[in-house]
Amino acid sequence: MISKIKDSISSVLVGKEAVSELVMIALLSKGHILLEDVPGTGKTMLAKTLARSIDAKFRRIQFTPDVLPSDVTGIQFFNPKEKEFVMRPGPVMTNILLADEINRATPRTQSSLLEVMEEGQVTIDGETISTPKPFIVIATQNPVESQQGTFSLPEAQMDRFLMQIKVGYPTLDEEQLMLKMYKNQHPFENVSTVISLEEIENMQKELRDVQITEPVETYFLSVIRATRESKDIEVGVSPRGTIAFMHSLQARAYLYGRNYVTPEDVKTLAPYILSHRLVLTIDSSMRSTKEEVLENILKGIEVPVEAGAVKE
Repeated sequence: MISKIKDSISSVLVGKEAVSELVMIALLSKGHILLEDVPGTGKTMLAKTLARSIDAKFRRIQFTPDVLPSDVTGIQFFNPKEKEFVMRPGPVMTNILLADEINRATPRTQSSLLEVMEEGQVTIDGETISTPKPFIVIATQNPVESQQGTFSLPEAQMDRFLMQIKVGYPTLDEEQLMLKMYKNQHPFENVSTVISLEEIENMQKELRDVQITEPVETYFLSVIRATRESKDIEVGVSPRGTIAFMHSLQARAYLYGRNYVTPEDVKTLAPYILSHRLVLTIDSSMRSTKEEVLENILKGIEVPVEAGAVKE
């Protein structure tokens, strides 16, 4: 089933197998994704293709400075015909919510997503409504416009994203293949459902049985604690980040057909799960990127010997 979803995404987005795998890990981990790259690299199409492949409800919000929090979560309005207030839920009532160019919205509107991203619910005029399951937010932002009419996401909101992914440009061969695929018609028109939402929910439950041995647990906790103790980092990974990292490690092992997590899972996912949660010191931010600081931390921690399969 996992292969079918990855093949479905690959039929529309060329050369994005690694990105597709990360998106699947986020979906199974019930985590949210921040896609950051220049316009036209397939961020929106990735979200739409994923939604159609798993038969999920899909809603898109184009964020601009004039979008209000009620445009996101919903509103209660007075119906003069019925002479009563009526609840009108916002676009968050979906399975996959695409928050396009989230950094163009004002901080007030950005904060309207905090509750729904953490708890899967929204509160409108004192009434709490739960979102459909599964539910994930896929947000995009354009780094080129980071200083022009945009509002950087605060640390509290960045911490609610499971991972930050840079989509990247295709290679020459990939772009040539893309031209052939898109020459006569858009491949998205041929995308069909390959897996049900019920099957996704079952997999989300099954991956929690993936075990983490004590050496591997000590290893990834050492990485997290090192981010809090590093002289280059002002704010390290939060306990929320620790839990999110654990679930993503289980999801990657599950994708690869294992019932145990390996040190390789930790090293592979750490840049995507941990980097965006770090706040560097002023001095360090002038010399290094978050990814470089995290890479140095990983190099300085001893990797445990391959744990092997967990005994039944």
